[in-house]
Amino acid sequence: MSVSQLIPWNRNRVAAAPQSALRETPDPFVSLHREMNRLFDDLLRQADQLLPSRAADNGNFASGWPSVEVVEKEREIVISAELPGMQDKDVEVTFENGELILRGERRGAHEDKERRFSERWYGRFERRIPLDVEVQVDQARAEFRDGVLSVTLPKSESAIATPVRIPVGKAA
Repeated sequence: MSVSQLIPWNRNRVAAAPQSALRETPDPFVSLHREMNRLFDDLLRQADQLLPSRAADNGNFASGWPSVEVVEKEREIVISAELPGMQDKDVEVTFENGELILRGERRGAHEDKERRFSERWYGRFERRIPLDVEVQVDQARAEFRDGVLSVTLPKSESAIATPVRIPVGKAA
């Protein structure tokens, strides 16, 4: 479905305009109104091409998959990724050059030649999450539960912000 089909005045639109709409009107406001409508109709017809697609290309998923959540706490960073229908053996978690890398593959369960349409996804993914904080990779841990991968990365001691109190004195 294209975005332009969601607009009520474009739905079930007839190609030929009524003769009364084709007549030139001497009123400049009516002409301006007609031109503005044409401008927005043209823009919305092209909206499908302007918006980024989340569809798959040749079995590879768009760059936003899987959906992740990054939470920075005082002493650690917790990254959660939604991977419904996958198991822990299908996922690989690595840390390289300051980036957490999530890789995996979801395989199709069966081949069905009678299927006409499917919104289910299969294929490989790789998601790189850059971190701007120094972490202790040797103490990192990952859990996979109910289709959600949670990776906990403890911050290094130098990355943990320790507040320092600055004394305030009277002006001289």
